[in-house]
Amino acid sequence: MGIIRVSGITVYAYHGCLEEESLIGSEYRVDVSLHCDFSSAAASDKLDETIDYVRVHEIVREQMAVRSKLLEHVGRRIIEATKAEFNMLKQVTVQVAKINPPINGMAREVSIEITG
Repeated sequence: MGIIRVSGITVYAYHGCLEEESLIGSEYRVDVSLHCDFSSAAASDKLDETIDYVRVHEIVREQMAVRSKLLEHVGRRIIEATKAEFNMLKQVTVQVAKINPPINGMAREVSIEITG
């Protein structure tokens, strides 16, 4: 068993409960940890025996483009889409962070982490 991490994916998207967020958007950072057995790929050096992290990046961008009110919902969709693409996955952990959220007070970011 091993872990493949795709970290620091930056995306501009339009998530949030406030109407303004659907208009002006915000910057997001997404980190994905993929738990799987990639021992055969380690021995064979064949991409089709492991997780293609380029495709993981594409999945994140696709799901981040679909507007949601909650980061929790976006995270769950990323997990579901990733698991649908790669049947070798045992577990996926996704962290979605909204950079400079529009809240009363100063916060660099808010984030969720979800595992499925």
